[in-house]
Amino acid sequence: MAASAARGAVALHRNIDRSVAFVRKIPWTAASSQLKEYFAQFGHVKRCIVPFDKETGFHRGLGWVQFSSEEELQNALQQEYHIIDGVKRPICLFFT
Repeated sequence: MAASAARGAVALHRNIDRSVAFVRKIPWTAASSQLKEYFAQFGHVKRCIVPFDKETGFHRGLGWVQFSSEEELQNALQQEYHIIDGVKRPICLFFT
């Protein structure tokens, strides 16, 4: 489980361009496709990684979203609340 999360982080950092957000508190019902679709409102999402646990089949509630530019990332960081899969909560976004 931790290994797949680490691989996801390494994959995004290979082409680091300062436009990657680490996202926490993702609703367990949300898939990576929903996360990508949601964050597309802030700009072009190049890649979205939400690592899954092979034993449970669920993700761990965290992931990485890579935008095309730092400006698009900043657009997402401006939001106080995010609504993903019908759940409104302050989702933690970290610039990496």
